[in-house]
Amino acid sequence: MLTPEQHARQLIDAQLTTAGWLVQDYKQLNLGAAAGIAVREYPTASGPADYALLIDRRLVGMVEAKKEGTSLTAVAEQTARYRSSATKHAQRVSDELPFGYEANGQEIRFIDARDPEPRSRPVFGFHRPETLRDWTRQIGTLRARLRTMPAVNTGGLRDCQIEALRNLDVSLKDDRPRALIQMATGSGKTFTAVSFIYRLIKFAGAKRVLFLVDRGNLGRQTLQEFQQYTAPDDGRKFTELYNVQHLTSNQLDSVSKVTITTIQRLYSMLRGEAEYDAGNEERSGFELNADAPQRPREVAYNPAVPPEAYDFVVIDECHRSIYNVWQQVLEYFDAHLIGLTATPAKQTFGFFNQNLVMEYSHERAVVDGVNVGSDVFRIQTEITARGSRIEAGSSVKRMERQTRKKRWETLDDDLVYSGTQLDRSVTAPDQIRTVLEEWKARLFTELFPGRGIVPKTLIFAKSDHHADEIVDLVREVFGKSNEFCKKITYAAEEKSDELIKKFRNDFNPRVAVTVDMISTGTDIRPLECLLFLRDVRSRVYFDQMKGRGTRVISPTDLEAVTSDAIAKTRFVLVDAVGVTDSEKKDTESVERQPGGLGFEKLLHAVAQGNHEPAQLRSLATRLARLDRQLTPDDRAAVQAATGGATVQHLAARLYDAVDPVKQEAEALRLATAEARAAGQPAPGEPGAPLAEPTDAHWQEAVRQLTDTAVLLFDDPALRMLLTKVHAQHDLVIDLVSQDRVLHAGFEGERTSPEAAQEALARQRVDKFQAFIAAHKDEITALQLLHNQPYARRAVTFAHIRELAQALRLDNPQLTPESLWTAYEQLEKARVRGAGPKTLLTNLVSLVRFALHQTDTLTAYPLTVDERYHAWLAAQATAGRSFSPEQRQWLAMMKEKVATSLSVDAEDFTLPPFVDQGGYARARQVFGADLQQLVDELNDALAA
Repeated sequence: MLTPEQHARQLIDAQLTTAGWLVQDYKQLNLGAAAGIAVREYPTASGPADYALLIDRRLVGMVEAKKEGTSLTAVAEQTARYRSSATKHAQRVSDELPFGYEANGQEIRFIDARDPEPRSRPVFGFHRPETLRDWTRQIGTLRARLRTMPAVNTGGLRDCQIEALRNLDVSLKDDRPRALIQMATGSGKTFTAVSFIYRLIKFAGAKRVLFLVDRGNLGRQTLQEFQQYTAPDDGRKFTELYNVQHLTSNQLDSVSKVTITTIQRLYSMLRGEAEYDAGNEERSGFELNADAPQRPREVAYNPAVPPEAYDFVVIDECHRSIYNVWQQVLEYFDAHLIGLTATPAKQTFGFFNQNLVMEYSHERAVVDGVNVGSDVFRIQTEITARGSRIEAGSSVKRMERQTRKKRWETLDDDLVYSGTQLDRSVTAPDQIRTVLEEWKARLFTELFPGRGIVPKTLIFAKSDHHADEIVDLVREVFGKSNEFCKKITYAAEEKSDELIKKFRNDFNPRVAVTVDMISTGTDIRPLECLLFLRDVRSRVYFDQMKGRGTRVISPTDLEAVTSDAIAKTRFVLVDAVGVTDSEKKDTESVERQPGGLGFEKLLHAVAQGNHEPAQLRSLATRLARLDRQLTPDDRAAVQAATGGATVQHLAARLYDAVDPVKQEAEALRLATAEARAAGQPAPGEPGAPLAEPTDAHWQEAVRQLTDTAVLLFDDPALRMLLTKVHAQHDLVIDLVSQDRVLHAGFEGERTSPEAAQEALARQRVDKFQAFIAAHKDEITALQLLHNQPYARRAVTFAHIRELAQALRLDNPQLTPESLWTAYEQLEKARVRGAGPKTLLTNLVSLVRFALHQTDTLTAYPLTVDERYHAWLAAQATAGRSFSPEQRQWLAMMKEKVATSLSVDAEDFTLPPFVDQGGYARARQVFGADLQQLVDELNDALAA
């Protein structure tokens, strides 16, 4: 029986071998056997390294191996120690080896110490020896070169394209792994992509760029964009300078700088298929699950297309479903991911880490600091306060807590969770990210005005896994190295005492994340900021935690670790979870809510009598997975509830019920018993007939096996226990929900709900007015309304529909209804007529009011109604009268103008006109004057 460590080593050996490394024991060392050698238990001055990596007989890196399930976030420090440790006799590429890996058989993390801010990152597999050889020969790393990119050449670019390129440069320089560019249809996002790809190849030395599209025709169009693109600083076409391959087969051109392909074909290639039917590329691969849910596409390491094959992956038209189905394909490459879309969904923002480079803003308000013992700064976000809902049909990532294995699961029902469940049964990375980004945005303007160095900060997390999430996100949000932020918990691999000493006395780490270890009794005097991402229900415990920041320190000692701090006159407690408001008791209560909605419903379905083989097989699989996660206490509880049966027994019985071999054996047993009871030879015995067990025997066998398998699930107490255990050991990772800040400010500055609503309304109005200013020369309706405010008939309903669509693409919140409500909140006295706020025609009134062409915002139907009655009065004054039937027709025409801006002859073939006899009856009612009357009404009433 292999130990967990031995099993992990077997997996790591296989991963290294697959990536092209020859794995050897140190005692069997033969450096001439291959170009890339991975040597187990390699001696160093710090002890034997788990694996040493040698290329062409020279040491280039180390691998730190851990047992399956080990958190790798803090293991990089051990790898770094081995990379710096002396080795006897061996040739080295540098004193400090550049490459380091951490692996546990399921996860691999990698760091290149030569990067400007070396930061470990997850990778799909080990890099190939030839890749590391090439990297050692390069001058500087890719991430270093990204920091020295020249300014954007703005010639021939639109303002939005310039903004996208500049913001992307900032994102890449900060080593943000993912970035999203949202540009409205027709604004030239592919041209923008070709522009930044040109810059990445020429100035950053990108080896290869993968351009993913969702259907074949977009690949062809993209190729044309590359062929037509003229380099602004060279004058030649892109394809004259660099090879671009549009894949129409599964064969990669080794000399191409850019590869264009559909994600369907890429998946086929990663699976090692020699050919792929091009006909399958004509439908969007990102929308394959539109008709029916699709299983996530899983990939394995492919030496022909290794994860380091591309430095950048551009994902065009990155619609929602790519993250349900294609996530693992997209995450295969060790590359920066850049998304392009006109219509991002919640899943899009989640996948790209909310890094929307076109809207990234550094706006900060400046407030006066209060020099008191402590200040409380509150950050309240939507998910923190209210939890969230993930819609049925969405895919969520689940992580087994013990092994840290992750898998995707499609929700059968909505998953609703509260704020108290965060980072216990559910973790929402964007909730953490939103708090951290808000904290960062306020850090040097409100919390510590005038400062430029992050003050020593301690973050309190709920659990060790929560701490891992926070550490990764702090490093990402601030664009800093592993040294900038450390986890200091009992589970941390690096010695806690050494970490605390560094935190207290050295410049780095600036931020420490802990669960309990530094909550009490630890003296870290330079601490100036405490960030609470966990609630505390014990008053004494909370006071002890706050005490970490109250310690005084001399200005000289403080300046030694935070050079721009003059004196520690206060500390700031950043409350991101309502810890300063929650009721405090003598002891801390831990709230756990049942989770695992799909598992719970499956148990209930089986208990209700759904014994379909697929259901039983699914439950058996989940129980088998759960069995590997159980603690001894969990196992004892389950056996007590079942009378001795284990979870593995429950799973086995379920699988037996659907296993044809077991069914056949049981059917044979029943036939044998029946034959012997009748005094006849049993099947297979001498003298017995050759016939197999009958259908009746099979049916009875299935029934008995099923009854045995499901019997224990009748007990609701057992179902509840299994659900609870499953929820505790299976963490849902919500990558769908997008969080937002509801309030941020010092205690005493809390915004009232009314003020918060007013701020939201002002934000929407400002965005609407900015949209009008930015697009007044591009969108027909805005051109006409801006330049010809009184040319009513110039604006058609098609123009308004185009405007509404452009608004929706730019910001889904800018609907006629939401804008109308915003103006009502801000300028109630100047708004007339509620009416049907969802009418697109109200956009006419909204635009004119925003352009200050009208003094009041009047609902468009009300404006039309007023103009109609004025027209009727003018007709009466002129001696023109109308019969009751004519009035009825005129009223219908007025309503049509109110909802569609005009009435035309074609409208008379549709309701409500057709219900009254249509165009023929209208001609009878009005005679030859009908068309003249329609034109007259349009002139008098329309936009």
